[in-house]
Amino acid sequence: MTTTTLTLNDSWLSRRNALDWVFALLVLVGALFAFSRYHAAMDVYEKAILVATVPAAIWLGWFWRPLQVLAMVVAAAALLAIVSYQGDLARADTVFQLKYFLSSQSAILWMSVLFFMSTLFYWIGFFSGRQGDAMDLIASRLAWAAVTMALIGTMVRWYESHQLGPDIGHIPVSNLYEVFVLFCWLTAAFYLYFEARYGTRALGAFVMLVVSAAVGFLLWYTLVRDAHEIQPLVPALQSWWMKLHVPANFIGYGTFALAAMVAFAYLIKEQAHETRWYKLTPIWLLGVALCFVPVAFRQRVQEAGGSYWVGYAAISALIAAGILMGRKRIAARLPANEVLDDVMYKSITVGFAFFTIATVLGALWAADAWGGYWSWDPKETWALIVWLNYAAWLHMRLVKGLRGTVAAWWALGGLAVTTFAFLGVNMFLSGLHSYGTL
Repeated sequence: MTTTTLTLNDSWLSRRNALDWVFALLVLVGALFAFSRYHAAMDVYEKAILVATVPAAIWLGWFWRPLQVLAMVVAAAALLAIVSYQGDLARADTVFQLKYFLSSQSAILWMSVLFFMSTLFYWIGFFSGRQGDAMDLIASRLAWAAVTMALIGTMVRWYESHQLGPDIGHIPVSNLYEVFVLFCWLTAAFYLYFEARYGTRALGAFVMLVVSAAVGFLLWYTLVRDAHEIQPLVPALQSWWMKLHVPANFIGYGTFALAAMVAFAYLIKEQAHETRWYKLTPIWLLGVALCFVPVAFRQRVQEAGGSYWVGYAAISALIAAGILMGRKRIAARLPANEVLDDVMYKSITVGFAFFTIATVLGALWAADAWGGYWSWDPKETWALIVWLNYAAWLHMRLVKGLRGTVAAWWALGGLAVTTFAFLGVNMFLSGLHSYGTL
């Protein structure tokens, strides 16, 4: 006879190990240090945000343990950078670790290189036969390294902004350069969670395409606008609302982009054995979209960057051709359709939740800054369109059981809507939100 013993006290807290508690203690000590040193410069809302950050950070580290290591490495590197600066930003050109690794611009350039390398290795994995798993592992580690450097660059940039003057310092989420960095590491981090959760690295090749595209824009934007230079905030952005609204918004953008690339992988898998090339619509649409990007930017910005976008178009054409020619091998390594569908659904669910929070926070911020909750500004209007698109997708999923090809096409189309809300409004429209013009 077999006796089953039930452990009644096997609670979430009882499953914590020693490292979990050390991490929690470090988060608490760090928050107390920040408060003791900077409380005079913080208003009541910022103090409340700091207090709320402590349990949130601990919960995240306990929920997904790799974040504990990530947080400790980023904190250690950021503190080393602060000590190396000694309050003098000119040392970024003379101190070895700042010049080549830890200044914000150096760290973000490392992020860019590492994301490109990660994308390359993920795609090599598709065509490497027995060595594919090893290539995927390298790609995953490179993605983790890129996320780490992005966060180090963000933290150090925050410090650097405060060294420029008492009224200049701000959380680095205020312009296109800063939010593209935010978009890159958030999208990659969410993908890495799903990679671990489902035990498959094959999706990284697709998700890292959109991250690398964002990095490509970031490098071009830096080239033509010197966008890496830290600028004072305009009056409307001098608000604690920005610390909440923008990160929540970009969790939505990042997970929507992730879902779209998973949807693209789903459609490639569905059409892997299609012999009529004109029927391979996902690949042709990718090619059209990638060709549109250089045309759009060359028409919008005439002063620089033409040759850059020619190179971008050439690389994009090679990627589309590679997917077209190798679609059968790619499909064979992709996870089951059920896994792809589940990742798509969970990504959109998380994104929709945070995008909803961001929209509410944005309305409250608008009331505080401009005296009204809603003004039908182009950015607000397109944010509503994005919200309605994914609300309808989730409604059809939960009520009508939407699955498969239709759901994938809808999620992929959502990327076009989201991209226009994120970037197109800044390019082609104007309004109260025109802080990141091209």
